[in-house]
Amino acid sequence: MNLIDLDLSREYSFADYLKWTFEERLEIIKGKLFKMSPAPNPAHQLLSVELTYQLAKFLRNRTCRVFTAPFDVRLPRKSRRDEDIFTVVQPDLCVICDPEKVDDKGCLGAPDIAIEILSPGNNKRELSDKYAVYQESGVKEYWLFSYAEKFCIQYTHHYEGYYHAMRPLSVADILFTPILPGLELDLARIFRSVN
Repeated sequence: MNLIDLDLSREYSFADYLKWTFEERLEIIKGKLFKMSPAPNPAHQLLSVELTYQLAKFLRNRTCRVFTAPFDVRLPRKSRRDEDIFTVVQPDLCVICDPEKVDDKGCLGAPDIAIEILSPGNNKRELSDKYAVYQESGVKEYWLFSYAEKFCIQYTHHYEGYYHAMRPLSVADILFTPILPGLELDLARIFRSVN
């Protein structure tokens, strides 16, 4: 089977996803297929590596873990059965504090933090589609990084179930989160890795 053999007008589940053997990477958002961008450019990769390094260093010997793409995050709505899961995404990075959510297929349930890095061609999906599914599924924080503009937007889950955007953070700021007490991400250092 090839990607072109799929009927893009129908809904797909994680059970369908597990059957595919083609090389293209896909995400499923509410049953709809989204082809992932080609391999990220060097600036995207450098930012991802620096974030991974800083988070992994901080999380060493703690319960929370950081995972990097490709890593399937399944966001069930009603049932945890593969054929009933219609959203499977691959955040650039995610932090998961509940080890029970990690299995041999990736993550089942909302990570505590989902991190996406904007790249040409994927901005709409990160700004709209993924924002919506992360919010609906209970991802506690969603961090959106732009290496081109050197900013980060940190969305936090509000008590009413909606995200609240903190002010945009730039190279002059430190990113803190109550999910990881004691973490201080120096954005000047993070973005310097892209230069």
